Amino acid sequence: MNRAEKAALQLQAVTVLRTLKETRTYEQLAEVTGLPAGDLNRYVNGHVLPGAERAQEVVGGIGHETLAEELETRVSFDDEGYVDNSAVVFDQPFLDLVAPVAAESLSFETPDVVLTAATDGITLGAAMASHFDARLAYAKKSKETAVEEFIESRQRLASGIELTYYLPAGALDAGERVLVVDDLIRSGETQELLLDIAAQADADVTGVFALIAVGEEGTDRAAAMTDAPVGALTTFE
Repeated sequence: MNRAEKAALQLQAVTVLRTLKETRTYEQLAEVTGLPAGDLNRYVNGHVLPGAERAQEVVGGIGHETLAEELETRVSFDDEGYVDNSAVVFDQPFLDLVAPVAAESLSFETPDVVLTAATDGITLGAAMASHFDARLAYAKKSKETAVEEFIESRQRLASGIELTYYLPAGALDAGERVLVVDDLIRSGETQELLLDIAAQADADVTGVFALIAVGEEGTDRAAAMTDAPVGALTTFE
């Protein structure tokens, strides 16, 4: 880890702690993190930065667990199993906090492009792209009128419905590193289409990430298509 990476990690740890402190006393935050309340006070108030090892623990360990718990309180399911995650995908500050935590805990290689699917994946994609200083590309279910060339991926679902995604051909170049993200992974069909788009572009996949996994079918399906890390912030059975 070079000096710039160390400084970025330390600042990310402070951001995580400040966010957690918004709804907790220092004593409660100490219970969550296992760190002394006095040290937490100094970190949160900007008097000192946590060391690299402690910062990594906050971002990759404590941060992941706590954000996963927060995410679970914001998600609801109806009687038919449909997911309402609007309290998450419309909260850009929360997603901006998720990005460094996901990157640290799942060890994604830095991508050139973050690829997602319109529309709910765009806010998470923007957060991840900003964290990695990467471009954001998103595939749509319809073609844009002014674009002449597309990368197209289609699949017939078990229900008989055909799902197709289109990405402007200029959005990805051969050899670029691509991180595939989405707000939700259930069956893995959307992720499979996005991975196929990346393969058609001869891009290198650095990982697949979702905020929410419903069961393990989707993550298993994605993992079968790539050797890169595959994971979600939280999983509902």
